[in-house]
Amino acid sequence: MNGESIQARFRLAYPDFTLDVDLDLPGRGVTALFGPSGSGKTTLLRLIAGLARTPDGYLAMKGEVWQDGADFLPTHRRSLGYVFQEASLFPHLSARGNLDYGMKRADACLDRAALDHVIDLLGIGGLLDRRPHQLSGGERQRVAIARALAVKPRLLLMDEPLAALDLARKREILPYLERLHDELEIPVLYVSHAPDEVARLADHIVALEAGRVAAQGPLLDTLARVDLPIRLGEDAGVVLDTVVEERDSDWHLARVSFAGGGLWVRDGGHAVGHPARVRILARDVSLALNRQEGTSILNTLPAAVVEIAPDAHPAQALVRLDLGGSPLLARVTRRSAAALNLTPGQCLYAQVKAVALVG
Repeated sequence: MNGESIQARFRLAYPDFTLDVDLDLPGRGVTALFGPSGSGKTTLLRLIAGLARTPDGYLAMKGEVWQDGADFLPTHRRSLGYVFQEASLFPHLSARGNLDYGMKRADACLDRAALDHVIDLLGIGGLLDRRPHQLSGGERQRVAIARALAVKPRLLLMDEPLAALDLARKREILPYLERLHDELEIPVLYVSHAPDEVARLADHIVALEAGRVAAQGPLLDTLARVDLPIRLGEDAGVVLDTVVEERDSDWHLARVSFAGGGLWVRDGGHAVGHPARVRILARDVSLALNRQEGTSILNTLPAAVVEIAPDAHPAQALVRLDLGGSPLLARVTRRSAAALNLTPGQCLYAQVKAVALVG
């Protein structure tokens, strides 16, 4: 047993659905449970929380067994925080009162300095005297997250915490979730079917399909697989961790660097030296045997072919590339692959037509 990981084995059968998973998850960082509606994400989270039960399930939190064939630790004795889609704050209490209520009912809770730090991270210091009806949806959810963290959990569960918010409120709260990601020591299991949230926040991913694990692993490596391509939304693609190197105010562009090269992207306002995560879809990458001149494409990078696999449509192929240590995916027609005589180990140029700055 890995004493620093979260081990979860569950099999739960319903008349029209069966969840069957065997997971060994990292003991820190954000693990995204990703998949379409009905894939079993919330069911798995409820089993981990102890809100649902299967007799032969097994759950160990960093070496501490919360459930096995003989024992079952009830939810109130599991050191976890749970954030639901709806904030579920007590309407008759202020934001401060909601925090205090949660702390009073917990076996352990944050000390005042640690709680003040969480309040600062989530930007709710000026909201503590307001009642829930005086808060926006994003503000209520930030208070709910603070309440979940106030009980000093060893594990934080978040079940589509942004699903009930409109786009403006999502954009408001995502930077606060990024702050938590950067500073929290505790592991977070984050349920979502929103590609932008997963690409922006996750370190690790578990892709669920019809109650089973389709793929799992570190986000950056798993998204680059061509044998089991995970489509975050409409297409396969990769996510790269980069650093802002330069900003071009005349053209509203920024240059970001990563192991293996650099890219021009739309300026997202990040300062030079700031980390930035980018997402590149396979459909936005074309290949050329020689560096092209007189083209509108800003980003042309030397690359090596690693692997070629069939794509969802028989006319297409998915090509995994290596950019000096960083992965990239390209979608090409099989006819183009044959014309270029693509083979593993071949050196060529990847032309990146569009790059999304996601965080």
